[in-house]
Amino acid sequence: MHIYPDASAVVRDLSPDEPVILNRPHAAARAGRFFARNFPGKSLYAVKANPSPDLVRILWDSGVTHFDVASIAEVRMVREALPDATLCFMHPVKTKRAIAEAYHTHGVKTFSLDTIEELEKIVQATTSEEGVQADDLNLLVRLRVSSDYSELSLASKFGIDLADAAPLLQATRQHCDALGICFHVGSQAMTPFAYVQALERVRAAIAEAAVTVDIVDVGGGFPSSYPGMEPPPLEDYFSVIHRHFENLPISYSAELWCEPGRALSAEYSSLIVCVEKRRGDELYINDGAYGALFDAAHVEWRFPVEALEDDLKGAHEEFSFYGPTCDDADFMKGPFMLPADIQAGDYIEIGMLGAYGAAMKTGFNGFGAAHCVNVTSEPMASLYRGDRPDPRESDNVVSLR
Repeated sequence: MHIYPDASAVVRDLSPDEPVILNRPHAAARAGRFFARNFPGKSLYAVKANPSPDLVRILWDSGVTHFDVASIAEVRMVREALPDATLCFMHPVKTKRAIAEAYHTHGVKTFSLDTIEELEKIVQATTSEEGVQADDLNLLVRLRVSSDYSELSLASKFGIDLADAAPLLQATRQHCDALGICFHVGSQAMTPFAYVQALERVRAAIAEAAVTVDIVDVGGGFPSSYPGMEPPPLEDYFSVIHRHFENLPISYSAELWCEPGRALSAEYSSLIVCVEKRRGDELYINDGAYGALFDAAHVEWRFPVEALEDDLKGAHEEFSFYGPTCDDADFMKGPFMLPADIQAGDYIEIGMLGAYGAAMKTGFNGFGAAHCVNVTSEPMASLYRGDRPDPRESDNVVSLR
């Protein structure tokens, strides 16, 4: 793969008609090292954020040895890319065949669940042909917690309610070597307090069930930096989590886990798009809602943008985007701040798309092709360089969102 210094060099060399994905291996490696060195437990990369074999190998080389896989396809991909990695099948609803393949073929020992039916399925699928039940399972019961302090909720689909958790924890304890509790506070948690609330629910669940818990998995939710969303330093999250974990009524040897996805992959990729038409403050570009800009369309996520033409002199104004398909829903409200004189034929770099960006691309309407190159320039924003102003220093008011 050709390596360029930055997005402008790519445009000069290729004058691309299709979108170009710019990968920054050094940025992903930096994020991986940060979690491996600073999180006070094990960090499991949530593969769904960006299931790139290249990326998982970069993270492995940076010290991330555990991977949160959510499908049998992700199990196969990571096992092929990293034969020695520890895989944890953390989707709470799986087919019996997927569980059996993961356990018997790929050596997966860790599974999550949130119902007694899923527990029974896991026990059956991991039992040997001779009828011997597995005695080496790590089973984590997913607890439903609030997503009030996150930008995207994950509170509805999975997780057992606290009021119902005790019988499931007690039943699961009978079928595993290590019992865990996991949760997910939602994507892009904008305050460490999100984890305080969740860990208090973990405390209540343990007390009610009166079981020995060996693993506490705080899930994902660790944020990245986007326009209008400047989170506190990640060290604040780690400190709060560790302090409240230490105060839980758990095994003396209990392990603390987390499942960062966005935080490990967001800075890995950006995207070059071409403006194909301008209509007032609307720019028609060659990627969109059915491509890497799914979040910009469907949850109105604002990504950082930068015009790549040297001759644009206008003051920055607010623009919205239309993608290349024939669908009216292929619309990204923004606002995206770009020079007022931007026109058709100009190129734009859209940053922070390593998480849920390239992974979401489809071939709808015949679009979706994208060239891929590596660049050595820095991402448009970073939580890991050490040069970001601490948002807590801006005033005396602490915002919880």
